[in-house]
This record gives sequence, structure tokens and C-alpha cells, in this order.
Amino acid sequence: MFIAAKTKFDYSLDWRQKARRFLPFLLGIIFTLVVSSQSFSSIPKSTEILWDTYGIPHIYGNSHQSAFKAFGWAQMQSHGNLLLRLYGQARGRAAEYWGEKYLESDKWVLTMDVPKRANAWYEAQNSGFRSYLDAFAAGINAYAKEHPDLIDEQVKVVLPVTPQDVLSHLQRVLLYTFVVDPGRLADINDTKSAPGSNGWAIAPKRSANNKAMLLANPHLPWGDLFLWYEAQITAPDIDAYGATLVGIPVLAIAFNDNLGWTHTVNTHDGWDAYELKLQKDGYLFDNKVRPFEKTTFSLKVKQANGSLREQILSVKNSIHGPVISDKNGKVVALRVVGQDSAGILEQWWDMATAKNLTAFQKVVQRLQLPMFTIMYADREGHIMHLFNGLVPVRKEGDFKYWEGIIPGDTSKTLWTKFHPYQDLPKVIDPPSGWLQNANDAPWTTTFPTAIKADNYPAYIAPRGPMYFRPQRSARMLAEDESISFEEMITYKHSTRMELADRILDDLIPAARKYGNELAKRAADVLAKWDRQADADSRGAVLFTAWADKLDFDKAFSQPWSESQPRTTPDGLANPKAAVELLETVATEVEKKYGSLDVNWGKVFRLRAGKIDLPSNGGDGYLGIFRVVNFAPETEGRFQAVGGDSFVAAVEFSQPVRAMALTSYGNATQPGSSHLGDQLPLFSEKKLRPVWRTKQEIEAHLEERKVF
Repeated sequence: MFIAAKTKFDYSLDWRQKARRFLPFLLGIIFTLVVSSQSFSSIPKSTEILWDTYGIPHIYGNSHQSAFKAFGWAQMQSHGNLLLRLYGQARGRAAEYWGEKYLESDKWVLTMDVPKRANAWYEAQNSGFRSYLDAFAAGINAYAKEHPDLIDEQVKVVLPVTPQDVLSHLQRVLLYTFVVDPGRLADINDTKSAPGSNGWAIAPKRSANNKAMLLANPHLPWGDLFLWYEAQITAPDIDAYGATLVGIPVLAIAFNDNLGWTHTVNTHDGWDAYELKLQKDGYLFDNKVRPFEKTTFSLKVKQANGSLREQILSVKNSIHGPVISDKNGKVVALRVVGQDSAGILEQWWDMATAKNLTAFQKVVQRLQLPMFTIMYADREGHIMHLFNGLVPVRKEGDFKYWEGIIPGDTSKTLWTKFHPYQDLPKVIDPPSGWLQNANDAPWTTTFPTAIKADNYPAYIAPRGPMYFRPQRSARMLAEDESISFEEMITYKHSTRMELADRILDDLIPAARKYGNELAKRAADVLAKWDRQADADSRGAVLFTAWADKLDFDKAFSQPWSESQPRTTPDGLANPKAAVELLETVATEVEKKYGSLDVNWGKVFRLRAGKIDLPSNGGDGYLGIFRVVNFAPETEGRFQAVGGDSFVAAVEFSQPVRAMALTSYGNATQPGSSHLGDQLPLFSEKKLRPVWRTKQEIEAHLEERKVF
């Protein structure tokens, strides 16, 4: 009765009262309709690629499928020959297509069962994402059909491309190049550095603009399957900018209006080598003899005259995985994480559509991505470091133990489960206000320490050492309490050598005390040197030549200490021996270059086509944040072949500020004007503006492709 009376009373209100009561409701409806109409009108009727003057494709898709198709087209236009060659290798048929030099690659791909697993991964996709992969492959094939004259005849044999080829390539790159480094398999005890990266996340409290900032800075070889491709993908519910490796159909490092992330190669042990005890026709496991599962592949190898030679590959599989070595009675099998990770691409795609930290974490906790540190920042001011990956649950042993060869005759060493998301080392919004990773363990991501190694199993990551590049990284962040966007870019290009700062104060006086005349002249050069590897730095060539021959395990009087991770190692253990080495090196440098103080940029060059420029930067082991790797050429000169590849500096202001560079340019196709066109900026230690709005892109438009 009360309700009825109140209802009757409401109906008795005059029209003014009714209007006041329902005005908020009506305004809400109007607002919803306006926003809806705007969002619908923002979806283009057609799909198009807008190519800017640096060859960056800005894809506007009227659906996700159309965006994927356009991205396949774009990758073919920029990197068609490379993409098809990579897919041919991922099939395990490269020797059939192009000859003997690809035979070992084919054996590796087939031993790892990549093509068969690609079929299983394709079937495991949900129907929606499977259609996206179909569309990406269709875009590749459509470009090849429309532009056969722009593709090398040699690689056309790979056509048509299938979505399974895309998944085979993904496996070959991610599981069997990054998770497992084939080079390390030649010698399990090889400790040479793997592909690396720098990543920063800066919170508003340490930002001059009170906005979170992100620095993405992968270091990879400048070619083959390591090549980055920069792009923007806009479609319903997504507007992401970033980069991916050629042949991968989604962005792997990206940002949108709300958040962004980058990856570094983390200290993640995602594979193990097991030594098997042979018995009869099988191997011993828990005191029982188990038979090998055997698979035979018929490889075809193209000969110089065009004929095909057939070769049989027999692969034996144990419960651990395939046998990868059988020498002198020592049989080793390989076990790799991620072989059931069919959703890797979907996770990357969903990360790019997330709008806040909660949504982002919901995606990454699926752990479909088998490795890589995730460094994250967002518009709300949050920053995060996640030691991401599939980490096996192991019953015993520390990190060093699992880097060696593991006994394969017992189930005690055979892992079958992985740590869930909540077990992984991570920190969100640390008191310091900054996070860094330069391929060091998660324990040194910030100071004061935010992730304690004692709280995790000893096999998750090594306890150290923290090498000179991450020390340099942490020093720059720790010593600046208010970092501007421009300063972050300046720090990114820092070529100062942490090693020089650590050891020159001992080396120079030692050379003046113990050295001959040449050593004293070398000491004078080093004393005047700015301790950087800039193009005009004098003394960097001499110091680097000396450091290249230094035995780091014996060089320092104070070794690296977990209690002093950022200031050790330090001091010369044997000053006289160090000076003797300096005398030897000085003799070589003066003979080769005619001077001890030759300019860095005269010796270390940036080259592509007709471009020949002085370089800056150097190897990370020297403690240089601006990493550039060089290969020797003639006459004592060196050419850049790796290191800083894709760089993005992002500030989550309104609108987002972003600068980027793809060092070697965004295309490799013959005749492209974008082959090496960003190297001049690289030489000048500059980034270029990122154009994300239609207005900006139209103002710098080079080409339009409408589908």
C-alpha cells in the first residue's frame, strides 16, 4: 500500500518536477548515444594502411581480421624476401629450397618436431583467433599475388604461406632460439651472453612531469629472425603502437593510450639437458629400461645442378624429449618449456588491448608467454617488473646446477609442472619509484631491494653477479630524483663505460709508476679521455682493446659482492700485469691506427648500402647502456651488426608522448628507401617522433593502401 501510494504521488508531480527528476537520466541516455555513435563512426568502412615517411605502417582495420590481413600485407611489402625465407626454414625444408647450407637448420627444426606441433597449435586456437591467423597468411599471399615482380624468384617456392607456417616460425624463434640457444647446446658450459635488452619503468614520483614513463630497448642482431618491425595497429577495441619480430603477426613490445610494456631476456632457465644411461635398445629410467620413440624424416637437399639429394634423419625421443647429442656413448636429451603454449600470440594481442593494470595482469597471469621479463608502466602511474615465464617446479638444485647436464635416469630430476603466476618474482610500485632490467636477475631491479632472493627457490634465477651494464642502468636512475622525458632519452643514449669509471683510477697511476714510455703515453690518453664511446671520443679504442684482453675472473682486487651489488667488482688485483697488458695493446693500437687517441667513430662504423657513418656505443660488458655490437672488417675497422635495434621512449601524459627508432630502418626489400634510412639519426644519438593520430600521419604520409 505504501508503494502504491508513493507511485500515485510521483505521477501527480507537475512537469517541471518530472523534468528535474529525469534530467540526469535523460542526459545519461543522450551521452551514451553520442559516445556510441562516435565509436561506431570511428570504425572505418574500409581497411587501409597509411605508410609514413619512415616506412612505418599505420593499419586501420574495420575488423580484427582485416587488421591482421593488412599486417601480413605490410610485412611482405617491407620484408617479403626475408619473411618467406624464414617461413621456409620454419618448415624444415630450407635445404630443399635453397641448398646444403640450410641442412643443419632443417635438422634442428625437425628434431624439435616444429611443423607437427604447429598443426596442433593451430587446432588449439579458439575459432576467433584462428581466423586472425588465417587472415594474416591471406594478406601475405595477396601481396605476393599482386606484386610477384617485387619478390625474389628464389623465395617464391615457399608460397602460398599457411597459418601453420606462422606458428612454426613462432616456435623456431621463441622456443628454439630464445628459450633454447642452439649455440649453447654445442657446449653446455658456454657462458657467452645471449641476446639482451634494457628496460625502464619510471613512476610519477621520479618523473619531472609527474607521469609514468617507459623505456623499451631490446638488443638483438641486425638481421635474420632477430629483425624488428615497427607498426601501429588500430581496429575495434585496439589502438597499439610498437614492434614485433618479422613474421610474427602481433606486436610483442607495445603501448596504447593507457599502458605499455617492454621485454628483456630474463635469467630464465627454460630448458635442461639430460644425460641418458643406455641399456639394451633403450635407456634406464627409475631402474627400468624404457624404449626410445623413433621418428624418421626424409630431407631433400638441393644440389648445385638443381637436383635433389635425399637424406634420412632419424630422431630418438626419450621421456625427457628428443636426443640432441649422441657422441662417444654420451647421449643427451633436451627438455624445453612452452611446447604446449599455443596461446602465445593471443596473449600478446590481449596485452595490447588491456586498459589498466588489473586487466593487464589478468592477461599475463595466463603464462602463455614462456619467457621474458615484462617491464610495465601506465597512465594511472603504476609500474611493474614481472619475472615472466614458465618456470619448472624442480625438487632440488640451484640455478647453477640446472645449467649443467642433469642425470636422466631418475624421475627425481624430471619436471612436469610449472610455477603459477603468484610464485614468480615481481614488484609493483616500489618505494624507489623506478625499475630497471638489463638482463640481470630480478633481485637488482631497483634499490632499496624490492624482490628478495631468499623468498624464492634457488633455481628460479642466479644470485648474481650484477654486471656493469645493469650497474650503469641502476646508477643513472638512482642518481636523478626528477627525470624528464628528454633526460630519459639522453640517458638511453649514454655511452659512458662503467668499467672505465671503476678501474681507470687504478690503471692510470699504475701505468705511470710501472710502465715504459709507451705505457705512460697511453696513461696520458686515458686520463684525458671522457670515458665514453661517442664518435669523437679519444681513448675509447685504446681502453676497449685493453679490456677485450682482460681476464675478468682475475682482474679485480675486490670481486663482485651480493652485499655491494652496484659498486663491485673494483680495483686492480695485479697492477703490474695490467700495465704489461696495456703496453702490448698500445703497441698494437698505435701500429694499426697510427695514434693511441684515434677517434672511436673512425674505427667503429654504421653501414648500409651507400651509408657509411661514424658510430657510437659499444659492448655491454664494458658497462655501456647504449649497446652496439660490431664485427671486424678490413684495415682494423668494425661495422655495427647488432645491439640497440628498436627503441621507444614513452610518457603516459594526455596525450601520450612517444619517440622511437628502428636503428636499421623498417624495411629490407631491395630498392626500399627505408633500408638504413634511420641510421643517420642513430649516429646522432636521436630518436624520431612517433606519429599516432590520423592528422599527424596524414601530414607525413608517403603511401596509402586501401583494401
